[in-house]
Amino acid sequence: MAKVKYYYDSENLAYTKIKTRKRAKLVYALLFLLASALFGFLVFILLINTPYFETPKDRLQTREIENLKLQYSILNKKMDEIDDVAEALEDRDNNIYRVYFNKSEIPDSIRKAGFKDPKRYKNLEGYNNSQLVLNTTKRIDRISKELAIQSKSLDEILKLASTKENLLLAIPAIQPVRNENLKRMASGFGYRTDPFTKVRKMHNGMDFTANTGTPVYATGDGVVDRADAAASGFGNHVVIRHGFGYESLYAHLSKYNCRPGQHVKRGDVIGYVGSTGRSEGPHCHYEVHKDGKVVNPLNFYYGNISAAEYVAISHLANQENQSLD
Repeated sequence: MAKVKYYYDSENLAYTKIKTRKRAKLVYALLFLLASALFGFLVFILLINTPYFETPKDRLQTREIENLKLQYSILNKKMDEIDDVAEALEDRDNNIYRVYFNKSEIPDSIRKAGFKDPKRYKNLEGYNNSQLVLNTTKRIDRISKELAIQSKSLDEILKLASTKENLLLAIPAIQPVRNENLKRMASGFGYRTDPFTKVRKMHNGMDFTANTGTPVYATGDGVVDRADAAASGFGNHVVIRHGFGYESLYAHLSKYNCRPGQHVKRGDVIGYVGSTGRSEGPHCHYEVHKDGKVVNPLNFYYGNISAAEYVAISHLANQENQSLD
């Protein structure tokens, strides 16, 4: 039963009943409902943003997120260890393995290069923990690429190691004329006086003087590329391709003991000392080339002479005298 309200009428000195209009009742009811709805909405917003009122599903998701963060942290620590191992391996590869096999090092600009595609990680952006996932993914990609490059390098080193014996046999490592057959070391590598023009110019090889007919030996294993007199100034000469970038030349021979295409071993007689071509006397002009560039043959005489003999030959070869060709 609704409460009846009265007000005091001072003129009539009596209480008069208050009559509420229906329209006012309707307005009051609507205001009450609106206030209730607003209060309910505020309470709902407060509840869903308050951790004390998490649902079981929310708590499960929170635990999963924290667990994933922990797993990412552990993964990054493991990658730190892998980075340390990879850097040590790269250092040994550049400074030991590749140096031993005369290969240039792989620069960091190649080893550490990432992926240049700007859209590669686009699908990882826009999430609450995107930066964590993005950084970890980039590290994994970088390490994977570094390991792929290192694996390829070690494959190359392994291949070089398997051919190391062939390399050692191919290097021109002995003198083309034996010491007991030499009259003297006439001229070495470097600037010398030309015997014909008397002008100082570069002498690209070493001159070994000996009697005509003295055997000339292949200084390393290889294949005879030339055995002719077609090159100007060299007279009868032989060129041997040893492989691995090495090539040797023997000039001013009296005659040949080999033919183009023939496989020869170190120590095989390939010709005989003479004075053909542009020559002042019987001798063997000997050159060594590496990767297309002429190099000092003196650096390779470790196969058939002693240390004392090497010092003596080095002393004679370094004297700036007159060459024989």
